[in-house]
Amino acid sequence: MSGRGWSLARQLLALQAVIVGLLVTVGAALAYLDSRRAADDRARETVTVVALTVADAPSVRAALSLPDPSRALQPYAERVRRDTRVDFITIMDTRGIRYTHPTPGRIGQHFIGNTAPALQGRTFSETFTGTLGPSVRTVTPVFDDSGRVVAMVAVGITIRAISADLRERLLPLVGVAAAVLVAGIAGSWLVAARLRRQTRGVAPAELRGMFDYYEAILHAVREGLVLLDRDGRVVMCNDAARELLDLERDPRGEAVDGLGLPTELAAAMGSAEPRSDEIHVGDTRVLVVNTAPVRSRDRAMGNVVTLRDHTELQALMGELDTVRGFAESLRSQAHEAANRLHTVVSLVEIGRPGQAVEFATAELRTAQRLTDRVVGAVREPVLAALLLGKSTEAAERGVELEVAEDTTIDGTVGVIEPRDLVTILGNLIDNAVDAAIEGPAEGRSADVPPRVRVSARTGASGLVMEVRDNGPGLDGDTAQEMFRRGWTTKASDGPAGPRGLGMALVGQAVRRYRGAIEVERDGGAVIRVRLPLPNADADAGAVPALPAAAAAAAGEADGS
Repeated sequence: MSGRGWSLARQLLALQAVIVGLLVTVGAALAYLDSRRAADDRARETVTVVALTVADAPSVRAALSLPDPSRALQPYAERVRRDTRVDFITIMDTRGIRYTHPTPGRIGQHFIGNTAPALQGRTFSETFTGTLGPSVRTVTPVFDDSGRVVAMVAVGITIRAISADLRERLLPLVGVAAAVLVAGIAGSWLVAARLRRQTRGVAPAELRGMFDYYEAILHAVREGLVLLDRDGRVVMCNDAARELLDLERDPRGEAVDGLGLPTELAAAMGSAEPRSDEIHVGDTRVLVVNTAPVRSRDRAMGNVVTLRDHTELQALMGELDTVRGFAESLRSQAHEAANRLHTVVSLVEIGRPGQAVEFATAELRTAQRLTDRVVGAVREPVLAALLLGKSTEAAERGVELEVAEDTTIDGTVGVIEPRDLVTILGNLIDNAVDAAIEGPAEGRSADVPPRVRVSARTGASGLVMEVRDNGPGLDGDTAQEMFRRGWTTKASDGPAGPRGLGMALVGQAVRRYRGAIEVERDGGAVIRVRLPLPNADADAGAVPALPAAAAAAAGEADGS
């Protein structure tokens, strides 16, 4: 402990002891001064009352007319002095010659002190040093029947007597001060002992260092961390959380509802119930949110919120799904190719080589025509592969996937990430295939097969991608909800994984490029995505705003 310096508890004990001692000392000094003032006031009041009483006594005025006033006044003055416990009562004539004195030998001598105010008919008090030492005295005139001053009375109490009385009162004061000091130090020791147990005897410098280290660690971790108090205000927000939430300033002290976050995300962060691995789609990121309420003695103290960036992982999962789709398409094509090869071999074996050649070339022309059209129209190889793979996958599910003749995508390389194109077009096609399989559109004959039509073209207004199906279509409420996280038309007992995330990711990718989404109902659902390109001639007004409920839906595709 000596190497580390005094612990926080010991420093607090010393500080409190000094403070308590200082307060007790100052209090005792103030109490002593107040007692001294009270003693002086009490002595002055006593001598004034005694002086006025003696001056007004008829026996005193009567004795003043005698040839020897001292013979009658000295016994009277001494009796009153003993009864009132004053130190002297001096009765004198107007010249200041004493008629009485506690020391009989001083009778007939001149009074030592001021008498001018009394000769003028006024009673006054003063502190003066006379024959008995310093004293508090009052001098008052004696009037005859005509109101003339005929004598004076001086009554006093020595400072020594006042101090002795004060000392008697000071002993209990010292005792009380000592008791308060002991109680204060004992209380400080108990507080320090509790603090020592809580801090484990750590010195303040170590506590400060530990806090600095913890603060640095919390801000250095890549996982976002937000601490909220019971009122939903931010207590701490590390750098990673500010980056993930796109906060430009430190939100400490602000309510989480006032940070401009999506409604669902703000509600999850302030939830009184724990939330585990919830996915929230924002404008630029996919976040995994965990919320753990903090309680102390069954009392809510706030929330601990952790945020993880799921954007890259979600994008990789999307690419993995695309690759898986490609693999399934290749497997299906290999299976179909094997069947066709067996058919060709069988036709040759039974002696019909002409039909074998005709069958093989017809199948080859059909497959090659689709491949040539897609590869020739779409210069982005990842997107071309996606369309070919989705075509095969749709055909395997009994849906006719048609790529429009006017499909052409050019000028997007280096402007729009292929990953985002795959996210947008792949999820729209998957959703359209599911809708087409779900049921026929109103007025569509049951004999008409499910069909999905995809078109994409690059023009003056940017890249326009349209996916149309002949399924049951979308009503206004569905169009508003479909770009929210969690919206889905699939059964809940499907494969594991988050449902309703694909269309929310579509909305996120479109917003990232400041694009727009149109949702229409034309013999089924029609979803059109417009992504402006930097070299496009059209201004922002050429990119149509979202019509009706779809505008609000795309604007809230972050899960708000």
